[in-house]
Amino acid sequence: MFVVCVTVTVHAEDAAAFLEATLENARATRSEPGNVRFDVLRAIDSPNRFFFYEAYTSEDGLRAHQQTAHYLAWRERVASMMAEPRVGVKHLSVLPDPWT
Repeated sequence: MFVVCVTVTVHAEDAAAFLEATLENARATRSEPGNVRFDVLRAIDSPNRFFFYEAYTSEDGLRAHQQTAHYLAWRERVASMMAEPRVGVKHLSVLPDPWT
């Protein structure tokens, strides 16, 4: 499994709009053939900070996701909402393996 963990911090006044746009993107992503999981989390101690846990069958699944209309629309829609650049860290799943 190929996993990317993304941290995003947004301006306080944009948090609700960011969450709405992000949930639309996450729901669409979950229907992609290469996606296994897409979780959206919100920090308790900093409600303007979000964390995405995305799992794909392979790195190609992530690349395909990054070319979808819904991802490209999300990226454009939320760009001005970010208080700082988003940070993504790529991982290979060790456990569980294989995912079922």
